[in-house]
Amino acid sequence: MKFTVNMECSPEEARAFFGLPDVQPMQQAMMKEMQERMMSGIKQMEPDKMMQQWLPMSMQAFDQFQKMFWSSMQGGGQTAAPTVQAANKK
Repeated sequence: MKFTVNMECSPEEARAFFGLPDVQPMQQAMMKEMQERMMSGIKQMEPDKMMQQWLPMSMQAFDQFQKMFWSSMQGGGQTAAPTVQAANKK
């Protein structure tokens, strides 16, 4: 024996019919929390904040490389960055 039942109801009515819990308040709380986290993440994506995070070490390395390059071009004989030489002398 085979039979088909067609029901027309909303998702909320179907959940209640099958005895499933109402998760809408939890979903709203989670969406609010996710929105707050995304908004704080967007503040971190401001260009000046990103540059402060990315450039300090790379700019310092570039500066040391530039000093080494110019001192070798001027015939100073330095082949390493000054901070490296100071560490080697100790």
